[in-house]
Amino acid sequence: RIVRRGWFGIAALLVGVSPTVMRAATPEGPSAAVILHRAEAKAQAEHKNILLEFGASWCVNCRLYDRMLNDAAMHGILSKAFVFTTMDTGETPGDTRHANTPGGVRFEDEVGGKNAGWPFLVVLNAEGRPVVDSMRPDAKAPGGRTNIGYPVLPVEIDWFMKMMRRGAPAMSTAERAEMRAWLQAQARRIMHG
Repeated sequence: RIVRRGWFGIAALLVGVSPTVMRAATPEGPSAAVILHRAEAKAQAEHKNILLEFGASWCVNCRLYDRMLNDAAMHGILSKAFVFTTMDTGETPGDTRHANTPGGVRFEDEVGGKNAGWPFLVVLNAEGRPVVDSMRPDAKAPGGRTNIGYPVLPVEIDWFMKMMRRGAPAMSTAERAEMRAWLQAQARRIMHG
């Protein structure tokens, strides 16, 4: 999805982003099958679900999502329920520094993200089966669904919180309230600079 917000606010948010969640810096990297296998093994060992992001190195909304995962409070809440992983599927053809994850576009299509835009988020169970994704119901959208990407608008935040209820049912009411408040505060910063 194309960023609809002011660049000043987004640029201000990106200053100081921690390197905990980073995009691939070179075209070399593991295949989607290897990434998924590693995430499944870790999720099974830790009794968690997988929070998978499909994105691209140039994607501003992907940076905002990464910022959420890097925030100490949000990381603490989300890491109790999820193993985080990323596949690049929106890289520009011919980019000599970045490339799509081999097999990533096909896997993104298989789990419902074909033409969704970035980031496309999907919660998978520990066996790699989809539980819920970032495509919220939308009667006005082609196919009746639209990707929330990084949640900023109230309807997007509402859908992200539904994703958390489905994908992390053990998340406490207090943790969900803290997450919603954090997302709303970030949304205000983005929308109003």
